[in-house]
Amino acid sequence: MDSQPLYRKLADHYLGAIKAGSLAQGERMPSVRSMMRLHGVSLSTALQTCRQLESAGWIEARPRSGYFVRGPERVALPPPDEPDLLQPPDPAQYVGVHARVSEFIAQGRRHPVRVNLSGARAAPELYPAEPLRAASVRALRRHPEMLVRATPAGGNALFRSVLAKRAIAAGMVLSPDEVTVTHGCIEALNLALRAVSQPGDTIAVESPTFYGLLQILESLGLRALEIPTSASTGISLEALELAIQTYGNIKAAVVVPHFQNPLACLMPDAHKQRLVQLCARHAIALIEDDTYSELAEGDVPLTALKAWDHGGNVIHCASLHKTLAPGMRLGWMTAGRWQAKVAMLKYAQTRDNEEWSQIAAAEFMASSAYDRHLRRLRTALRRQRARMAQAIAAYFPLGTRLTMPDGGMTLWLELPHKLPAAQVFDAALAQGILVAPGLMFSNSNRFDHFLRINCGLPYSDDVDRAIRYLGRVVADLSIRAAKAA
Repeated sequence: MDSQPLYRKLADHYLGAIKAGSLAQGERMPSVRSMMRLHGVSLSTALQTCRQLESAGWIEARPRSGYFVRGPERVALPPPDEPDLLQPPDPAQYVGVHARVSEFIAQGRRHPVRVNLSGARAAPELYPAEPLRAASVRALRRHPEMLVRATPAGGNALFRSVLAKRAIAAGMVLSPDEVTVTHGCIEALNLALRAVSQPGDTIAVESPTFYGLLQILESLGLRALEIPTSASTGISLEALELAIQTYGNIKAAVVVPHFQNPLACLMPDAHKQRLVQLCARHAIALIEDDTYSELAEGDVPLTALKAWDHGGNVIHCASLHKTLAPGMRLGWMTAGRWQAKVAMLKYAQTRDNEEWSQIAAAEFMASSAYDRHLRRLRTALRRQRARMAQAIAAYFPLGTRLTMPDGGMTLWLELPHKLPAAQVFDAALAQGILVAPGLMFSNSNRFDHFLRINCGLPYSDDVDRAIRYLGRVVADLSIRAAKAA
């Protein structure tokens, strides 16, 4: 007679499915209630089954999301050093990064590139090309007149309604009329900054920050005040408050609360709430770039900064560029007390976006297919981040440090011995490998020994060879640095 407890039998059953690949790494396990229904067992038995698999290391629990088949062990590389929060911020300065960034971009375009690790987007095959094509054809068939009529002010009504409805999950309560459709998040940030500042004004930014933001600030004649930012919690509230007290003329702060570019940090909710309150208390506009939030692990949406905004002081900017379709260049924003000004700036600057892509995107996003796509995209990115991190740990020399975020599509890598990333960039480009050196992400030189690595590409032999080569370059530089010391 088989005396094995029922929960162990069930655990063995699911373990077999995991080993056979029926339940893939990163895939959600059946819920406890589903197990009860499928196998006719009690709640206690279903819970014991999951705990047995969890204790053996085969599955992991994620808060408010359930159990998932466990991925590979976390790579044993330390994270980058935290910034020195006791050091006062550098004086606000006109941004001078544009020429440097432009030169790196131009070099990448002049050379043939075999493996591009410099971006922050997924491979084309990870986006729903066929469903979007079909939706686009249906949209044109149903609304052929949209190609020859003026676009509605603010954007297509259905698209704005879908965006407003999905924003509820992030803690925002918006009317569709409060949504302005933009040409990606870059235009939304441009409009937000133009609405709240004038040339010569000071804007607080994270340090490091997305080089595209630095380019925008420079083009608008604004001064950048870089605020130390943690790779684990985001912008330092203490340093920001000190900067407010020191300078007293900061017009706005621009932050990426979820999987910040390039650090990939995730701001805790308590931190978000304090940030919103701090900016409101000092009448500083808070501009939120929320491009990456839907790439978070699990199905529980992250809460936007805008959720804590009770006076219209937060301008929320977002994009579908990373999550749905890079080729559509669809973004959106809601501007709080600057809504009317943003609408007029949008009209003066670019007029309204064309409708075709908005209608196609609205149809897809209103269906369950969009959430299924997001789950597949997150799973693929999780695997690719883990595989990339494993390769970096295997191929790079001791002293290398690395972020390991729970979402997004980039890794922030600190080179040992403060080696110059520009030299790694040059050596890699000569071999057709493109990376993003850290000095692109700051107006200072404090990040010139960092690299941002894109994990949006499926891990292939070409990618593996590229990471192996980068590791050799860094190892050779380390040896030279040691000899010169």
